[in-house]
Amino acid sequence: MMPALAPLPYATQACNDSGQDDAARAISHDGAARRALRDALGQFATGVTIVTAADADGQPVGVTINAFTSVSLAPPLLLWCLARSSGSLAVLRAAPCHAINVLGSGQLALCQRFAARSGDRFAGVDCRPGPCGTVLIDGTLAHFICRHRSVRVVGDHVIFVVEVVAYGSTPGAPLVFHAGGFAGS
Repeated sequence: MMPALAPLPYATQACNDSGQDDAARAISHDGAARRALRDALGQFATGVTIVTAADADGQPVGVTINAFTSVSLAPPLLLWCLARSSGSLAVLRAAPCHAINVLGSGQLALCQRFAARSGDRFAGVDCRPGPCGTVLIDGTLAHFICRHRSVRVVGDHVIFVVEVVAYGSTPGAPLVFHAGGFAGS
């Protein structure tokens, strides 16, 4: 038997004629409602990736991402999102290409390192240069070399739709993020 649903933290309204949901604008943005929404979204398990590129001086830049999905096979398109407040955003937006490195179950420390807001994320990390100025992290389950197809600011994030120009993979168990924690590590 399913548990009862929690009351919604906003007044429900029907969609208007334009197809936009008026209720979406009515969601409370206070701390408790925001936490409840994060908890609900956290019930969807995701894989974990690190997006990497080189800046204009050739220095590597990377950040942990879990908002990542396949969009299309023909052409091969992926989507990933990054907070507008990210210190890596300007470089990743300006780079002609970037790599998406898919983390394996034993790479929690790597995930946490690239999620940190400060420090040298690449210190002691085995990586190599990839095509088009990208940075490939050794030991990951897969990597995708991508170029921007569409970049759009939506809410507090930037959505990147990217075209895969090269890729590689190896079998293994993934690092999974679920309910605010990690599985597979």
